[in-house]
Amino acid sequence: MLRHTLLAATVSGIALLSAGSVTAQTVQTEATGVDDIVVTAQRRSENIRDVPFAVTALNAETLTEISAGGADILSLSARVPSLQVESSNGRYAPRFYIRGLGNVDFDFTASQPVSVVLDDVVLESVYLKGFPLFDVQQLEVLRGPQGTLFGRNTPAGVVKIDTVKPTDEFTGFGSLTYGNLGSTRAEAAVTLPASETLQVRGAVLWNHRDDWINNAYNPSFADPNGDDLGSFDDLAARVHVAWQPTDRLSTLLTLQARDYEGTGTMNRANALTTGSNELNGNFDRDTVYYDGGRNNFQKQQTTSQTLRVAYDFGPATLTGIVGSYQGSSSGDGDIDGGVATAPAGAPYKTPFNSETGTLSSDLQQYTYELRLASNDAGPLTWQVGAFYWDERFNLVSGTFNGTGGVIPTRITDIVQKSDSWSVFGQGSYQLTEALKVTAGVRYTDDSRDYNGRIVLGAGAGGTGAVSVGDEQVSWDVSALYEVNDNLNLFARVAKGYRGPSIQGRNLPVLTTADSETVMSYEGGFKARLWDGRARLNGTAYIYEVSDLQFTAIGGADNSNRLINADKGEGYGLEIDGDVYLGGGFSVAAGLAWNHTEIKDSDLLVAVCGSACTVTDPIVMVGTARRANIDGNPFPQAPEYTANLTLNYVRDLGNDTELFASTDWVMQKDFNLFLYESVEFMQDTAFEGGARIGWRDLDSGVEVAGYVRNLTDEENVIGAIDFNNLTAFVNEPRTYGVQVSKRF
Repeated sequence: MLRHTLLAATVSGIALLSAGSVTAQTVQTEATGVDDIVVTAQRRSENIRDVPFAVTALNAETLTEISAGGADILSLSARVPSLQVESSNGRYAPRFYIRGLGNVDFDFTASQPVSVVLDDVVLESVYLKGFPLFDVQQLEVLRGPQGTLFGRNTPAGVVKIDTVKPTDEFTGFGSLTYGNLGSTRAEAAVTLPASETLQVRGAVLWNHRDDWINNAYNPSFADPNGDDLGSFDDLAARVHVAWQPTDRLSTLLTLQARDYEGTGTMNRANALTTGSNELNGNFDRDTVYYDGGRNNFQKQQTTSQTLRVAYDFGPATLTGIVGSYQGSSSGDGDIDGGVATAPAGAPYKTPFNSETGTLSSDLQQYTYELRLASNDAGPLTWQVGAFYWDERFNLVSGTFNGTGGVIPTRITDIVQKSDSWSVFGQGSYQLTEALKVTAGVRYTDDSRDYNGRIVLGAGAGGTGAVSVGDEQVSWDVSALYEVNDNLNLFARVAKGYRGPSIQGRNLPVLTTADSETVMSYEGGFKARLWDGRARLNGTAYIYEVSDLQFTAIGGADNSNRLINADKGEGYGLEIDGDVYLGGGFSVAAGLAWNHTEIKDSDLLVAVCGSACTVTDPIVMVGTARRANIDGNPFPQAPEYTANLTLNYVRDLGNDTELFASTDWVMQKDFNLFLYESVEFMQDTAFEGGARIGWRDLDSGVEVAGYVRNLTDEENVIGAIDFNNLTAFVNEPRTYGVQVSKRF
């Protein structure tokens, strides 16, 4: 029903755009400088140069370019210095890392040290963080602890997404993209000013791809044309209703929905060879050999309702935000990526079958925030507030025999309930004309309860229950010094934390992790150069984590358990900027060096069950081999990341122009697991895209061709180590055309 409703909204939206009147769009075609960027990283609108910590903003044009081939939120990886995004759960459970700090746990109930905030509502679970990006005004990546204003589980940073809100002007757009693999992306949005006090913004997205991967083994799931897997249909919609009955009172109601169905992550058996981290001849992007997983299907539906009410008292504005999210999903996967019963010597033969799935998962999240912020433009600005978050997750998972059987051999049913409340305050004072200091503090009380039972299979009837909780104080102190109109210097000290966690996948065995706390120190500069034609930002940072939470996944015992490392540290440099070169050319680039290191001389983890080449010291615990990981880098933490975008615009006259762009990202030297081995330590991964087109600024029409993964790179982004040398890779090369119209 939800799918039919959203599809009808898509058709109606595009039809409305086609019938609507057209007004001219004003765009500066021959820029002479870089525009100022306004961000809300401190819950206020301000110039990005006035924010006393590292923040990078991506605009709607950039997001449109990188998503052209149907890419999801994983395409943000390395677009910003020190940002890494990956997933082993397909398109609906991404994992974020900033400055090397993240969590590789694939469970929906896992906690992350990077928070995603969509329109001022935190998306706590990875279950929600994969919501599609469409009709986005701006995306900001805030690096370093953000606990004062954004609360728990932000010791690494925040990805802040703001969508387009309604205004008093009739505006909108429609966009249609079609490419190879049957990729289709249709997006439309319109703002309707119903009256002087009431405005509505509606937006809808349909993202589709055909099946393009052949399951060459299992005839029961096979398509006669040889295309069995790889497809997806992702339908999402959003409505904003803004009402301002008086000059002082404003409200914004937001309704969202998503209906997703597609293929999950494609695990490739024996894709790596012992002693090498390169994909071998067994890897074929277009072919897999699965005897289970029901073609790795995934389904997810989410809905949300948010109400924001603000009242301007004159000296201060009181804002209340109430948010509610609901979701349900199911899925299955051939985890070993091959066939245990295959003939000896077959490249897809695995030691044993492994197939697991989510029979059902149901999420409910509620958030409540009340914030009072000063309006005065004097030397002192401040804000205080209170926040409450409540989440309930019910997950029923199954283990199958791995040969296509539809009856699980084991079923577990878990319920995890979490809640957190906090109070916070922040103030800034302009000490001199050039120097501003800011300080903030937040007190948080966290609790989490887990109850699980084994419904079917080995240990049936067994149960497990555990509760964790903590109280923490987060704070930050910063200074911003304006050297001149074009150069600001900043320094910041901040303390953040991630709340205690529970891992119950290995029922009846439960593991927990204590809260991790982060002390971070950073300093840098933000500059405008060459008479405003260039912008350059630089940051140096160092942080130390106490009781660093890690998830030890896989290994010879195929477990998923939480551990605390005694200490961890990270330090590095970040540079980003952009410059207008003249003649229609502009360049934007970013570069980061991030060093991370585990500091715990007694920390041992299981090593691979496959034939990998472990380079860590091995310690025997009974008959089990364990690796001492003291000194290792954090997992999924590239030591180097870089991005580069080159744009060109040529004026053709009569308000028309040609444009072309190419963009590239690179990640270098990152480990996939906690232990180090030759096979799972990745060297350099890069990927690029290009776009060329024509636009009419007067009519708002644009036509473009695009290519993503231009050189068809095959980059390993993750692996499975308990069964064989399994790997999964990045998106294939996609290309096509885009047609859009704005009014």
